[in-house]
This record gives sequence, C-alpha cells and structure tokens, in this order.
Amino acid sequence: MRSPYWLFLVLILLLGGLQYRLWVGDGSLAQVTDLKHQISDQEGENERLLERNRILEAEVRELKKGMETVEERARHELGMVKEGETLYQLAE
Repeated sequence: MRSPYWLFLVLILLLGGLQYRLWVGDGSLAQVTDLKHQISDQEGENERLLERNRILEAEVRELKKGMETVEERARHELGMVKEGETLYQLAE
C-alpha cells in the first residue's frame, strides 16, 4: 500500500521542481519578459542609430558632390568669408 504514496510524493516533488523553473529558474517567465524589454530597447536604439547614419551618409554624399556644402560649413562653423565679401555682425 505504500507505493501509491511514494508515487504521489514523487509527482508532487516533480511538479514543484517544474514550477520553480517556470517562475524562478533559468528561462523563467520573468527572465523572458526582461529579455523582451531588452530587445525592444535595443530595436529603438538601432532605429535611432540608423536614422543618424542616413543623415551622415547624405552629408558625406553632399560633401563629395560639391563645394556648396563645404562653403556653408566654413561660413557657419568657422566664421569664414569669401575674398571680397564684407562681414557685418550685429550686436543685440
């Protein structure tokens, strides 16, 4: 008569072990949820970086294509002027 009790005890321990792994162990629901959040965050970061790369790529094409972009950057970032031009600065 003892064998059904042992079987019942083994099945309860097996069920407890599986539940532990489901909720706490490796590959648990909490870990899966955390990994999904990390994937979502990384996808957002990748999109932001792809957009930045597209902008930089367009800027590189412009710099290779013509001198207008180079002149514009020299004027705005370095404060340069062409020969024969006069620069007027207005103080507010």
